[in-house]
Amino acid sequence: MKAMILAAGRGERMRPLTDHTPKPLLVAGGMALIEYHIRALVSAGFDEIVINHAHLGMQVETALGDGHRYNARLLYSPEGTALETGGGIFRALPLLGDEPFVVVNGDIWTDYPFAALRRPLSGLAHLVLVDNPPHHPRGDFHLEGGRVSSEGEPKLTFSGIGLYHRALFDGCTDGAFPLAPLLRMAMSAGKVTGEHYRGHWIDVGTPQRLSELDAWLASR
Repeated sequence: MKAMILAAGRGERMRPLTDHTPKPLLVAGGMALIEYHIRALVSAGFDEIVINHAHLGMQVETALGDGHRYNARLLYSPEGTALETGGGIFRALPLLGDEPFVVVNGDIWTDYPFAALRRPLSGLAHLVLVDNPPHHPRGDFHLEGGRVSSEGEPKLTFSGIGLYHRALFDGCTDGAFPLAPLLRMAMSAGKVTGEHYRGHWIDVGTPQRLSELDAWLASR
């Protein structure tokens, strides 16, 4: 089973920090954000990791290399112009193989145990949901009986961590498109499972949140 880290976003809300540094290479607690994911994924048994990139993408490849120092094999999916989440995953499918694969957003920090996703996939996707953060109080999806739906209350926030079957992307074509509509169609067919993770999870979407994460990690 392979994993993918989404690292192609422009990071508009992170400007001016991202004017010269791609968002995944921003540092908190003495380490680049993307390195936390790589190390956690490798510890969980994922030694082949695909990373997409667009804005200043060659900096990502230069900084991380082939993955040897992480005891992993890093594969890159360059996009030039960012293809959004759905388009980015679709472009990378040839690198991800035929088995279900894990995807994690590059702009979050979490202590989620990725080994929990080394599991059979019942349906087209399995999503990790978290408590709604202050900046996203309404949440995204409803979880009940292990199934995720776009309707119902209360709603939880999608963490940006998921396990996907490549069949979720059947009928898609190369280009920019979001992931959410594909997930909602799969939910309407009852093919999306989920879990509620109550551990540490931070959406590092602004300089203030990056600074707060840096301080929190330094205090641990």
